[in-house]
Amino acid sequence: MFAFIVWTALGAAFVLFGIFAAHSKKEKAFGFWANAKMFPVKDVRAYNRSVGKLWIVFGAGLILLGIPLLGGKNSPYAVLSVLGIMIEAIAAMAVYVMVIEKKYRK
Repeated sequence: MFAFIVWTALGAAFVLFGIFAAHSKKEKAFGFWANAKMFPVKDVRAYNRSVGKLWIVFGAGLILLGIPLLGGKNSPYAVLSVLGIMIEAIAAMAVYVMVIEKKYRK
């Protein structure tokens, strides 16, 4: 149960970051872990809304992937959470690079 609570709190943090990014006035980079400069953006408001939506969907997916953690300590379904988050992270990066960045880059 504790693992699910922590997992859900992390997912909620991503959702809150998405809401913050969607309402920001300056460009918000999707990859906050990179020290790279932000590329020039055509429409800052639309870009931030797209990035915010991506973070919100990522956080909601993370919360849903945590449901197998409710199965107990040694539940074999916990593997689904780990594999699911890897797939979700790769999918989020692909959506950002192939859709959002391509659409809003000057």
